[in-house]
Amino acid sequence: MHFMNNRSLLISTLILGISRRCSATTTKDMSGEICPSPSPTNKTYTPGEHSVAYVTAPTEEVAKKIGHGLVSKKLAACVNILPKITSIYEWEGKINEDAEVLMMIKTRTSKVDQLTQYVKENHPYTVCEVISLPIQNGNEAYLKWINDVVPSQ
Repeated sequence: MHFMNNRSLLISTLILGISRRCSATTTKDMSGEICPSPSPTNKTYTPGEHSVAYVTAPTEEVAKKIGHGLVSKKLAACVNILPKITSIYEWEGKINEDAEVLMMIKTRTSKVDQLTQYVKENHPYTVCEVISLPIQNGNEAYLKWINDVVPSQ
């Protein structure tokens, strides 16, 4: 009987240790051990359906003009303008350092090409920055709001 109690205690300890290492939010613990995948909490979102585009501009006024145009033309749901960034870059063989502002633009991925075209047509730079990254996950209500504001077609 003493052997059975020790064995049960050992098995319980092992199970408890494994369950503690397998976090509810990851598929691997810190040691690299593979744990069961959690059930997704965001079951209706398709990763990559939305994107964040980044555009730099020389002034807040230029960024506001472009941002208002993107939102009013339904090419973006939201444009955040981050003031006072410093950009260091090479242009025409010279290293430059300029004060700029950064626009963070939330949109549907299917609208990125149209958004890029709009920015190019309304931006003062010869070659303006428009880069985008897909949104893999997030607040489902916010992502739905992007869909409500920016039509798919």
